[in-house]
Amino acid sequence: MVIPAVVLVLGLCLAALQVAGLQVRLQDAAAIAARSLGRSDEVPGLGPGLAGATLVSVRRGPLVCARLALPAAGPAGDLLGIELHAESCALSEVAGG
Repeated sequence: MVIPAVVLVLGLCLAALQVAGLQVRLQDAAAIAARSLGRSDEVPGLGPGLAGATLVSVRRGPLVCARLALPAAGPAGDLLGIELHAESCALSEVAGG
């Protein structure tokens, strides 16, 4: 009886680590996208594991912000429907905003 509970807890811990790692990669991709948008460059590929992410750019005065959203992969996304979000802003290098 104890062994299945331990296996379940370990599985949940591994799923939580997977989601946390994906959130870090998503935040890094948002920062790269914001810098590229600030320079008026084309946004590069978001990287491995982030293929289904949606990117929305928003201007806030002299800043340009990139918002990314991605459904979590694996059991956390499939069973719980978790969606991850990340946002990063950069100063626009384009004259006038």
